[in-house]
Amino acid sequence: MAQFSVVIPCYNAANTIVETLESIRAQSITDWEVICVEDGSQDMTDEVVAVAALSDPRIKLVRNTRKGPSAARNLGAIQFATAPIIAFCDADDIWSPTKLAELRIFFDDQTVDAAFGQIAFFKATPLDTTVFSTVPSCDVTIPMLLGENPVCTMSNVAVRRDIFVQMQGFNEQLVHNEDLEWLIRLVGQGARLVGLDTLQVWYRASATGLSADLPAMAAARQNAVQAAAHFGFKPTAAANAIHNRYLARRALRLGQGRAVALRFAAAGIAQSPRGFFNAPLRGGLTLIGAVARLFMPASMSHALFSR
Repeated sequence: MAQFSVVIPCYNAANTIVETLESIRAQSITDWEVICVEDGSQDMTDEVVAVAALSDPRIKLVRNTRKGPSAARNLGAIQFATAPIIAFCDADDIWSPTKLAELRIFFDDQTVDAAFGQIAFFKATPLDTTVFSTVPSCDVTIPMLLGENPVCTMSNVAVRRDIFVQMQGFNEQLVHNEDLEWLIRLVGQGARLVGLDTLQVWYRASATGLSADLPAMAAARQNAVQAAAHFGFKPTAAANAIHNRYLARRALRLGQGRAVALRFAAAGIAQSPRGFFNAPLRGGLTLIGAVARLFMPASMSHALFSR
């Protein structure tokens, strides 16, 4: 039996899913299965995955009916996964070849309920990566998640299947920040979420994906805040400032309008200067970049911030 079930929600991913699947097939261990949940794409995603499944019986194609990524993940993980550990991946991201082997060592510790690693951000090719996430040295807490989520993306997290099923998976009503809301419930219910300080995922920054709608993400954060309140936590001014700094950095990386990053940065500083600059270099560079974005040509902004 496979040790890992890799669940991939797929929607209009014909141009990227092959590279994603190849990165999983290149894993240094082989005891895995992939469940691609095709969510009513309007391109050739269905056919591309079907061809991949013909060449590798560990890849399975499941068809959904355009219910969104949360429903797709739930369907794959709860109804079709057979392995004791679920590893999520998005259909445009890329895994390091040792990701599952590294996770297997961590999950040998029975006190670990969920785990993640470091991610690198890229647009065109992973070779262009210059921005990396920071992995905390301690277990993840709800206050940490209310600031700058260290997991960053669902492509970066694996969880024991029995825990995921007990939680009833993701809230299918949520479109934005559904991963953050789920992580808060995971930690709030007592699960141990730990990070590995090794590069495991290359995250493709898309200017058109759901995670590029920063105002919607900011508004949807209230769902995560409500989940945290259920466990007795509320975001501090510093946590709100750190979250706005994160949104400002994403605005710069995605090449959004001239003033978008500055609006987020200004909101963060107004809420808590100490929180915004709790990492002085990160806060300072974010503010400088947000101000500079007002005056520089789009081509220069893309060259400086998009990688």
